[in-house]
Amino acid sequence: MNEAKARELICAMGHRLYQRRLVHGTAGNISLRLEDGWLVTPTNTCLGELDPASISRLDATGRLIAGDKPSKEAFLHTSVYDVRPDAQAIIHTHSTHSVAVSCMDHPHGCPPIEPLTAYYVMRVGELALVPYYRPGDKRLADAVREVAVRHACVLLANHGPVIAGKGLNEALYALEELEETARLKLLLDGHRTKPLTAEQVAELTLI
Repeated sequence: MNEAKARELICAMGHRLYQRRLVHGTAGNISLRLEDGWLVTPTNTCLGELDPASISRLDATGRLIAGDKPSKEAFLHTSVYDVRPDAQAIIHTHSTHSVAVSCMDHPHGCPPIEPLTAYYVMRVGELALVPYYRPGDKRLADAVREVAVRHACVLLANHGPVIAGKGLNEALYALEELEETARLKLLLDGHRTKPLTAEQVAELTLI
């Protein structure tokens, strides 16, 4: 994919996220990997109003080489790309229901969201929860890198999800599945639930 096309795809995805109310204000960021680096949305920019020319162009180490100043959370993307060679796109949002789940008190070692549905297992898999760090804290990079080796979908405590995919659409579909399952979890709060068993989850990984 050439860079001009990649810039257009990022802008189109930003508009889709904004229209679907998965992002608001200037929250969230999107990136696409290129052969010799990657593109990421600029800082303090509404994803629903992106300009292809303003998209930040970074080299493989995360250094800005063209475009506007990148998102202050660009290091999250670098951390994931460093350990996931299969990742071609990353979406980070502050989507409401996922953030709500990220603010809950989860017992140590327990997943933030149980395997409630088959499609959650197939699109999201096992969701990793990363402890809270203030926005822009570089310690978050190490925490994300550590879990991204095994997890394409990461939930930042009191913050929001970071989703890697083989393309923007794959990342979007995983994000939407996570957001809807987070909504289900909140709707079911206080009710007895019956998550999928370990055997049922294992069966789904073969599909």
